[in-house]
Amino acid sequence: MFEEFMLRALLSGTALSLVSGPIGCFILWKRLAYFGDSLAHSALLGVALALFLQIDAIFGVFVIATCVSLLLIALRSSRMFSSDAVLGILSHSALALGLIAVSLSNSGKIHLTSLLFGDILAVSWNDVWVSFGVTALILFLLVLQWRQLIAYTLSSEIASVERIGFWGSEVLFMVLCSGLVAIAMKITGVLLISALLILPAAIARIFSRSPEVMAVVAALMGVASIIGGLLLSLEFDLPSGPSIIAAATIFFVAALILSRVVLVLTDIRNP
Repeated sequence: MFEEFMLRALLSGTALSLVSGPIGCFILWKRLAYFGDSLAHSALLGVALALFLQIDAIFGVFVIATCVSLLLIALRSSRMFSSDAVLGILSHSALALGLIAVSLSNSGKIHLTSLLFGDILAVSWNDVWVSFGVTALILFLLVLQWRQLIAYTLSSEIASVERIGFWGSEVLFMVLCSGLVAIAMKITGVLLISALLILPAAIARIFSRSPEVMAVVAALMGVASIIGGLLLSLEFDLPSGPSIIAAATIFFVAALILSRVVLVLTDIRNP
């Protein structure tokens, strides 16, 4: 019998995957793999803010993640530090401040383990509807601004030639990432969000020849990782968040092996 909690987990995970795949592609194209960690680590500080202001945790995480994103843009624009240095500073600072804020909180509502590693099996129907609402909004903005975001990804010079607002596209991309982190926190947890961004996109990159195809394949691989992870979690009584990432890792290794086999077979047929 298919339990209701599994249905909620599957629906919320699918909603997350539909946006994490395409956004992960942009992160790979821009070589900002560490950026996901920076935003994810800020989620703990967002939870503490939400408890302090007595607002929804998703909104608190979104606000803090957006602030971190804008701070990243400002620091990169100053050209005082390289992008990886800025990301490292923001990532570790946000995580430390978040852990301190959570430890100082007297609220019994915080479960640090679930925040760090996620608990998709505990999502409510309200979480599911929120996930689908945020997903629909992010997908709408992605489709609407696809050309601008592609130009932003390629280079600021191309964006300038195309008369596309480079900084506006960068801010939009950061805000979309913040929204994704906010809904992903309960599913994969703070420490694993960036893995769900990178792994499906990396798999899609192996087999895709165009940005659009890569985005679609990444979304599908994200859904496959959610399903595979949930099955692993149930079958072997494993934590759900790490199981999802483990499934994505298995798919990535399998994709690498398959691509090598195809390459070898092609060389044999066309000596």
